[in-house]
Amino acid sequence: MSPESLAESAARAVAAGAREVRVHPRTPCGGTSLSPRVLAPVLASVRAAVGAPVRVTTDTAAEPDPGRLPERIRSWDVLPDLVSVDWHEPGAEEVAAALLERGIGVEAALWARTDGPARFARSPLAPLVLRVVARTPAPNPETGASAEAAAYSLLAELEPGLPPGTPVLLHGEDGGAWPVLRLARRLGLAARIGLEDTLLLPDGTPARSNAELVTAALADTP
Repeated sequence: MSPESLAESAARAVAAGAREVRVHPRTPCGGTSLSPRVLAPVLASVRAAVGAPVRVTTDTAAEPDPGRLPERIRSWDVLPDLVSVDWHEPGAEEVAAALLERGIGVEAALWARTDGPARFARSPLAPLVLRVVARTPAPNPETGASAEAAAYSLLAELEPGLPPGTPVLLHGEDGGAWPVLRLARRLGLAARIGLEDTLLLPDGTPARSNAELVTAALADTP
């Protein structure tokens, strides 16, 4: 969880073929944080280890009080390349505006089964985001709903509200991580994989690292 450990993991993932990294800066006790005292050393360590863009997220785990996030962002002295904003969370537009004021790239995280896509479609900031991240839920064994069906449904929901030319990164989680990654590749969309999304390799065995997941993703057949 230290900056050095995060940098080492990121470097291995990039060496395996990852083109960018997403990190969750953590305090010594393990909690995620966007404090400049926590963020700055993580960004410095990761940037020194990889030649790839570094992004973070503003989800509620990192800052439970959304009203404080814009102030927190204005206090950063070291800036990430890209920040993911969960558009369904309270204060998302104010957070995105604060990031844009600092010249930081914004990606809109639009989750299935939330009002995030509808809120994003109405937002005057939508044309300013660099990318949309479409997040689909894990398959539901009770209903039999598949991850691919959920992904297609989310993409169809997003399409009318996306500014022309907006790149889309599609990803799933848990049991849907690998099926959705394959679907993203078939559709020509950006994709991601990591321990945040799944702890298992395509054959169901436990992954030992983010790098191992990246290696498996590049070798996996869509």
